Amino acid sequence: MGETYLRDLADTPSCQYRKERPMDQKSTRQETQPYPNASAGLKANSVTDPINRGKDAILGAADNAANSEGSDLQAIRSDLSNLKDTLLRFMSQASNGAVKSARQVTSNVADQVGDVASDLADRGSQLASSAGDQAKTFAAELENMARRNPLGALAGAVAIGVLIGVMGRRS
Repeated sequence: MGETYLRDLADTPSCQYRKERPMDQKSTRQETQPYPNASAGLKANSVTDPINRGKDAILGAADNAANSEGSDLQAIRSDLSNLKDTLLRFMSQASNGAVKSARQVTSNVADQVGDVASDLADRGSQLASSAGDQAKTFAAELENMARRNPLGALAGAVAIGVLIGVMGRRS
């Protein structure tokens, strides 16, 4: 870039160049001579023309960069908008799937808990009825034993009473 500027500057009539001129055959001397048009007068526009061209080129490059950045920015905005829409759809589908699976899990757990509870209730009622049957059988047997041996039943009742009394005193 510097070379073109210097070349453009050297082409202007206001610049002078050095020209070698033979004085004699043994030595040469450099002599400063103006351009042929330099005697006609300096033109102010000749120096500012390359500067103006440089300014125009810089402004054009800046405009091109701004336009390309604007289109890139617009493309990024549209990509982000599309990404947002995709994420919203995914989140909606995922939440719908989560709700469905949560309902299924809740339903399965409720069914299992209900099955276990009814099984426990059945077992409890069976135990209660068998305990009631055994209590009735035991009471009937004690009654039969007391009828066959009344003194033994009376001695057993006294022994049980003494045992309860001893335990009550310790407490």
